[in-house]
Amino acid sequence: MTEIRVDKLADVVPPWPATNVSLSDRTYSVRRSFVERSDHAPAVMVHGLGGSSTDWTDLMWLLRDELDSIAPDLNGFGLSPPPRDGDYSPAAHARGVAALLEVEFPGQRVHVFGNSMGGAVAVQLAARRPDLVASLTLVSPAMPWIRPRRGSAGLTITALPGIGARVYSKYASQPASVRVRATMELCFANPSSVPEIRFEQAVQASERLSRLPYAQDAFLRSLRGLIRTYTDRGPDRPWLLAARISAPVLAVYGLQDNLVDPRSAHRVTATFRDARVVVLPNSGHVAQLEHPEDVAGAWHSLLKPAVAR
Repeated sequence: MTEIRVDKLADVVPPWPATNVSLSDRTYSVRRSFVERSDHAPAVMVHGLGGSSTDWTDLMWLLRDELDSIAPDLNGFGLSPPPRDGDYSPAAHARGVAALLEVEFPGQRVHVFGNSMGGAVAVQLAARRPDLVASLTLVSPAMPWIRPRRGSAGLTITALPGIGARVYSKYASQPASVRVRATMELCFANPSSVPEIRFEQAVQASERLSRLPYAQDAFLRSLRGLIRTYTDRGPDRPWLLAARISAPVLAVYGLQDNLVDPRSAHRVTATFRDARVVVLPNSGHVAQLEHPEDVAGAWHSLLKPAVAR
């Protein structure tokens, strides 16, 4: 694997600038690694449930010599308002990202990155709009699996009608620092490794989000939409969509992931037509945050050559 050096990454990389992009049925807040268009290959990075575009800050920086990257806040998260149709399913999120790509990178195939729910969105996008996708990098993708993890079982309870609203309200009533700490305990293999500046940025983002009237609705509807894909038995269920994808795929799992079972990597190689898998022994659910240099190195050494073939 190609080694990509990180020298005090968190100290030198602030969040990328954000601008609003208005589409016919939604508005996105989008962060960009280049203020103006570059001649690098285009990329889009899609965050997970409860996340935001800043989840990709470090990876965007590490790949800045390779990719012209954008990272949207999905509708209802970060700085993006809800979609006008109120649809938060993975397929709807994918339609929105597709429309964004047609505006931002017209006529081009794009390298698509997705973490957790963002990975499920990326699979929907690549299967339904192969004309837009050059490659797919999935970091702990939220795909159906028969062995639920400790954290995912808790999210399933949160998705239940009535119960979910009470659980979310109790969570939201805690100080932002407590909420962020709990999320990091769940998502990182080693939460103590998070630089203080990244923790402070996450607290500020959590405080801002908690003041938005639609935050709870966006979270719960997105969660319920994701879980519905797990019980879907129709022709567009996630693993059948995965089998349609011809673009090269890189899947990155964390061996200490509390939410997605890394053993599902076996199904990735059995289902996608052109897949390669990396399992990071000291990583949790958000490898692009916890070990961005490893994710960047895997993309550079394993996926980029496949795209070039």
